[in-house]
Amino acid sequence: MSLLSAGDGPTRVMGIINVTPDSFSDGGQFLDHDAAIEHGRRLLSEGAHYLDIGGESSRPGSSRVPEQEELDRVLPVIEALSADAVVSIDTMKASVARAALAAGASILNDVSSVLVDVAATQGVPLITMHMRGTPATMQDDPQYDDVVEEVYASLAHTVAEAKAAGVPEIMVDPGVGFGKTEQHNMNLLGAIDRFRDLGPVLLAASRKSFIGAIHGRSDGTDEPAGVSDRLEGSISIAVAGAMLGVDIIRVHDVRATVQAMRVVGQQSRPTISLQSS
Repeated sequence: MSLLSAGDGPTRVMGIINVTPDSFSDGGQFLDHDAAIEHGRRLLSEGAHYLDIGGESSRPGSSRVPEQEELDRVLPVIEALSADAVVSIDTMKASVARAALAAGASILNDVSSVLVDVAATQGVPLITMHMRGTPATMQDDPQYDDVVEEVYASLAHTVAEAKAAGVPEIMVDPGVGFGKTEQHNMNLLGAIDRFRDLGPVLLAASRKSFIGAIHGRSDGTDEPAGVSDRLEGSISIAVAGAMLGVDIIRVHDVRATVQAMRVVGQQSRPTISLQSS
């Protein structure tokens, strides 16, 4: 049975646990191990199918974290939650990925295209995300001639590499918000079903800044909505993605998203269009 693909079933929900002081949405809230573990259990009770645990922020402008510090952040949380949950480790370090798998994680969420060999040698599923540049530089004037085709080609290359290496399952994430402008993000979202040619698709748009910008304009102001005021836009993007065949939605707000996915699961998937206002 596939661990990643939803097949013809409803889109599944991945809950985010940031064991960091500086993540853009909830930095510091779950840096304490007990708080992170309690949060993970709450996300499971709300219906999360997966828990994605990360100990190094990849927000725009973030800095790298020493290996031991990242390990100290995530390993106790993984050990506590993996007995009751399918856990993915969100990391940019092969050493952290290997240690996380030993602690109980079963999926690698690779935001920097460095974990193919680990996934292959350990025989575990890989989520590969597109990012141009590094978190520290990725929003410094990102440019594309055709963002959809360029992201598709980059992911196709990684998928081919992963298949050749023997990775058992591969999921693609177009990397909304990672080295893209608001219009780039909207173009990718409007063509999200294009990426299904490469395999199962993960969509991670929850609470991101382009949603805040759209919310701000809809409220008649040039000021973007704050992170805590982006639920409606996040749910809208999740629903649109589900209707276009996305397999997993990675979110902060699990309960609301799970409920939305249950509604979407009762509907046929129409032809829809996403446009930036």
